[in-house]
Amino acid sequence: MTWRRFKRGLAGEPDPLEYKQKYEELADLKKRENKSEIDLRYLDETGFCLTPYVPYGWQEKGEDIQIKSSRSRRLNILGLMNCNLELDAYIFEGRITSEVVISCLDKFAENIQIKTVVIMDKASFHRSKKIHEKISEWKDKKLEIFWLPSYSPQMNLIEILWRFMKYEWIEINAYQSWENLVNYVEKVIRDFGEKYVINFA
Repeated sequence: MTWRRFKRGLAGEPDPLEYKQKYEELADLKKRENKSEIDLRYLDETGFCLTPYVPYGWQEKGEDIQIKSSRSRRLNILGLMNCNLELDAYIFEGRITSEVVISCLDKFAENIQIKTVVIMDKASFHRSKKIHEKISEWKDKKLEIFWLPSYSPQMNLIEILWRFMKYEWIEINAYQSWENLVNYVEKVIRDFGEKYVINFA
């Protein structure tokens, strides 16, 4: 037995047949992206608050660094990222709903240059009737939706961005105040692809 941190697991497993089909379809989309035929965007939402996510950090021997922790409202982000480190992000407070997702995708669709496929999971607010009613309208604007199989976050590359933001790049003083936290999030969004880089190769 060893003393280790528990890892969070998923509530279930993907259907093997659906997973295989979606995996192959996504592989074909990536090939088309590599040929510059489409823009492949990974969509997901995450949230930040003043409860620290940082579990470990370098500290001088004999010194204990304390990170402030307090209850706060939640700052949410909806992001659309591709492998070229292009990121469109929408920052807001309040619940994530189908209306919020639709509003963000409508805004994103205004600047589409080539056919764009948006990859997202099967969260209820991604699969609602209101979302489905927008499918044909978005398709006319060169935007199509690709739903991932259930319980497959590893197929959504933007999950890596959220992990870096919460566990790798965040500075301790981001938790000192709500203003600091907002500034941190906005800075990463603004400088992603230049100062903040992920190698997806």
